[in-house]
Amino acid sequence: MTTARDIMHAGADCIGENDTLLTAARMMRDLDVGSLPICGQDDRLHGIITDRDIVVRCCADGRDPAEVKASEMAQGAPHWIDARSDVGEVLSSMERHRIRRMPVISDHRLVGMISEADLAQHLDDDRLAHFVETICAGK
Repeated sequence: MTTARDIMHAGADCIGENDTLLTAARMMRDLDVGSLPICGQDDRLHGIITDRDIVVRCCADGRDPAEVKASEMAQGAPHWIDARSDVGEVLSSMERHRIRRMPVISDHRLVGMISEADLAQHLDDDRLAHFVETICAGK
């Protein structure tokens, strides 16, 4: 059985909940990623921030990314998957919630992320096409 741990990018870097969106944007640039997990002082996952969040929910509203905290972008409980979950569970959850990036948790700690690129490396063409079609439907 292929698990979430088998297909994830290990060691996801977090942005702290009290860090600014400017710091998040620079981290995304330096890491060449489009999203970052938001972690609290308790070292637990509090949300996800995307480059689109910074543009749409900060800059486009005339707010200063050097002043806005990452915690302001963490809305609701984040969706995540246990590292021992099989790939079918990962796909099902990502499709159900229409998300492109899934944090992977083990022993209550963030251990990695699964992105569309990770799925593309591990799924057959039909499953990947279904995933993309489901995620993009209605957007």
